[in-house]
Amino acid sequence: MLSNWFSQPEGSGHSSSDETRVGDNDQDTQVMDPDQGNDNHIANKAIRGVKKPLNPILGEIFTCYWELGNNKRAYYISEQTSHHPPKSSYFYMAPDYHIRIDGTLKPRSRFLGNSAASMMEGVAYLSLLNRGKNKEIGEQYILTQPNMYARGILFGKMKYELGDHSFVRCPELDLTADIEFKMKGWLSGTYNAIGGVIKRESTGEVLYELSGFWSDEMFIKNTGHKDMFFNAMTSKPSSPKVRPLAEQEERESQKLWASTAKAVKERNHEVASDEKTKIEDRQREEAAARAQDGVDWHPRLFRRVRPGDGVGDDLEWIIHTRVDPTASPEEQTQQFLSIYPVVDGQKLDGGFTIPPRKEANGQAEKNGVAGDLIDIGGDVPPTQPVTNNNKSTEIENLLNSTGKPAEGALIDFTEDMKKDSPADGDKP
Repeated sequence: MLSNWFSQPEGSGHSSSDETRVGDNDQDTQVMDPDQGNDNHIANKAIRGVKKPLNPILGEIFTCYWELGNNKRAYYISEQTSHHPPKSSYFYMAPDYHIRIDGTLKPRSRFLGNSAASMMEGVAYLSLLNRGKNKEIGEQYILTQPNMYARGILFGKMKYELGDHSFVRCPELDLTADIEFKMKGWLSGTYNAIGGVIKRESTGEVLYELSGFWSDEMFIKNTGHKDMFFNAMTSKPSSPKVRPLAEQEERESQKLWASTAKAVKERNHEVASDEKTKIEDRQREEAAARAQDGVDWHPRLFRRVRPGDGVGDDLEWIIHTRVDPTASPEEQTQQFLSIYPVVDGQKLDGGFTIPPRKEANGQAEKNGVAGDLIDIGGDVPPTQPVTNNNKSTEIENLLNSTGKPAEGALIDFTEDMKKDSPADGDKP
């Protein structure tokens, strides 16, 4: 599902619909502590405590928004833009805070003995639209994500971890950050620890050191003086909100998987598997029909990156509709909402159709039409940050202007992992 931890309305007390929690009398499912997350679906049900995932289908869409206080909102749109290999493209804006994010996520699954991993390949371009020399793209930061691990899938206590490295680059400021998400060892270490450095990219000079816990306090140190720059425990979260199922289109994540999610919550694994298979079979039939007709599938809301978009080719897809970076927050909000319904009461003209466009060479799109719809991909090297040797301003200016305490987090990662499946009232 595209919805993942974004899937439930605020206050619903539930997480993504591919999670299941049951009593001790169910031998096929393990009761998990709240901090263990919702990765218990990452493998198949032959392994203790884990289930098959609800794999996003081509054209699946998910939207949500956040109430940030003072009548300000943030908005999010995502679409599954590829199935083999799986790729999800997303677009986020907080107009009143001059923040825009364009991203593509390309997860790969790996099984490592007693652990299952989701390798979070892909890249995101975060733009601060009220900063930077180029007003069309703002001050731009290029980010990669840490990987996710579910420990104890065969024996021991099941535990969720973030691991490996996340890179953040700002070419305009000549700055790069390497943040390591440290994983607990067998005999030593602790959970959720981070460490890292901020460097001047052109010289390699280390300017700051980072330490702490991504789930708690994080610190930044310069020449022996250490300051806390974020506390996840005291920051007030803003939960994402979604439109009611009755207002959603057929291929929106929550409505698409509603019957499957209901069966999962009721612990009816046979019905859940049947409902999941119906969706997958329909996608196979659509792929076969496109191949027979010689047409290529294209995303509905995103298009291929072109020169002049202000992002790299590694993003691959970008939102089709232009949102003016120099417009007022009110105008940007209207432009964003014109892309697709995001807030309650919005209407969509017309129904979903797969665009029947041929490729330039007249060949049909190649799609797998058999087997389970999960593609774990090959063990290709993850995308590395691109180097750039532009001059920069001092990092103190960056921290002073963007590091003020936030009123609340846009996403509460820890709390969302504690939630369960959709409530009983969320029916199509």
